[in-house]
Amino acid sequence: MRRISTPADFRLIAIVLTALLAITAGCASNNAPVPEDVPTDTEFSDGMMEDDGSAAMQDTRMTAADVNLPPIYFALDSSEIRSEFRGALEQGAAALNESGATVLIEGHCDERGSEEYNMALGERRAGAVRKYLANLGVPNSQMSIVSYGEVRPAVSGSTESAWRMNRRAEFRVR
Repeated sequence: MRRISTPADFRLIAIVLTALLAITAGCASNNAPVPEDVPTDTEFSDGMMEDDGSAAMQDTRMTAADVNLPPIYFALDSSEIRSEFRGALEQGAAALNESGATVLIEGHCDERGSEEYNMALGERRAGAVRKYLANLGVPNSQMSIVSYGEVRPAVSGSTESAWRMNRRAEFRVR
């Protein structure tokens, strides 16, 4: 049998005794003190220690980078949100609420109509989207709107397919 003679031997005995006491006492919590020389960072713990008996969890809250709102397209001379885009807005509202991110809603138009008319229509489109999101619980303080009218087309051209892609609301999440 080996003699206990060095400080390292005494530390080893203290560790073993602490472990045995925890086991025999039926202690399942992490409230037992851990000796200073016991490594708490193991290949299994990932450096995360439990301090209240509950599992340590990483923050899984959404961030602005996680919010993805696709463009919403409108009919000619309309600011009414079409039914096929309501699901995307509902998902976007949930993501905005969870993340707390702010969003700039941009209203866009095709090239037809006067500049003044298109600026007003773009504002109505952005406002309609903001109102829809607000009705889904997104605070107004997280949203702002801007109209670009016809000056920032998504697609160049004077065809119905180009105009259809330019009648839209887009989102800039921050």
